[in-house]
Amino acid sequence: MSPTNTEPAQGRLRKLNLTMFLPLLAFAGVLVVAKDARSWWEALVLGAGVVAALVVFVRWAAGDVLRVALPCLLVTAAVWPYSVLVAGGGAGFFGISFAGALVVPRLPRHRVAAAIALTVYVAAVGASRLLVEHGDVSGVLFQFVLVPTGITAIVLGLMFPNKRFYDVVTDLEEARDREAELAVIRERVRFAGDLHDIQGHTLHVVKLKTALAQKLVDSDAERAKQELREIHALVSETITQTKALAYAQRRLNLSAELENARNLFEAAGIDVRIDRRADVDPGAGELLGQVLRETTTNILRHAQATQVTITLSESSIAIVNDGASRAPLPELRGLAALRQRVTADGGELTVQQDDGRFLTAATFP
Repeated sequence: MSPTNTEPAQGRLRKLNLTMFLPLLAFAGVLVVAKDARSWWEALVLGAGVVAALVVFVRWAAGDVLRVALPCLLVTAAVWPYSVLVAGGGAGFFGISFAGALVVPRLPRHRVAAAIALTVYVAAVGASRLLVEHGDVSGVLFQFVLVPTGITAIVLGLMFPNKRFYDVVTDLEEARDREAELAVIRERVRFAGDLHDIQGHTLHVVKLKTALAQKLVDSDAERAKQELREIHALVSETITQTKALAYAQRRLNLSAELENARNLFEAAGIDVRIDRRADVDPGAGELLGQVLRETTTNILRHAQATQVTITLSESSIAIVNDGASRAPLPELRGLAALRQRVTADGGELTVQQDDGRFLTAATFP
């Protein structure tokens, strides 16, 4: 079985945002404190707002921002009027604007009303500066109202589409999972069909022959014994065929397996490339088909693949898929069973994992 990479794409995107933007936001917060703080006490208060905003960003990156939303919003909401009325700086809106912009689009309801309330709060607190400074009204309005309110509105406007983007990513992941499950179900249905082909007819014939033997046991004992011998042989043959089916040793058609693999992968949203470098030797076609069927099932069930490349030569096959874990290759029972079957037919199975890619290759003499 192929190793998997089970981390959702949404989680990987959030981690990327955390890695890229957290240092920038921390640096911006330091500038805010350095610009407006005139004492260590003011630096402490303004720094609390910056820290609260960074906590919101970290939890947003983890996907559970609402868990810390209320306390962090209260802290940043308190820092902004302190900055306006006490510290006399216009940069203290950083915390409430940024934290609010991350929280509001994630609210379960009333998001638009919350966005309006946040913008109005930033503007109203900024305008309260006029209560303590009466000289330059236009300058106060620009520094404490226009700039903070405008930046808050812009950040909010950007975060709403961002939330929609993550929703689309989630929907695509769920659709992919459903397609993969459907592909596996189709494979199981095909297996059930093969099993029915083997056992359905046999069981019906056994039933008829058993009924016939019961009728003949008194009138024609020799004929009844013959029927029982035929039943025994038929059951033995069915057991052999069932075992062969269970271990993928039933006669397979490589072309049919290639087409089936292509259909299954495409149904699961996986890009497939088939490279035929030579005509496959008829003696090796069935063996290569066994490897392809087993590997196809493994990829669908156990990998988060987006691309699969199948390469065929005269007596070998190589299947490469992405979406594999970067952890060391574990001992996997499915691959061990496949290796035993390949080795029993005189072939060699190669399994490699490198930088998120997984290779399954088989070569036969």
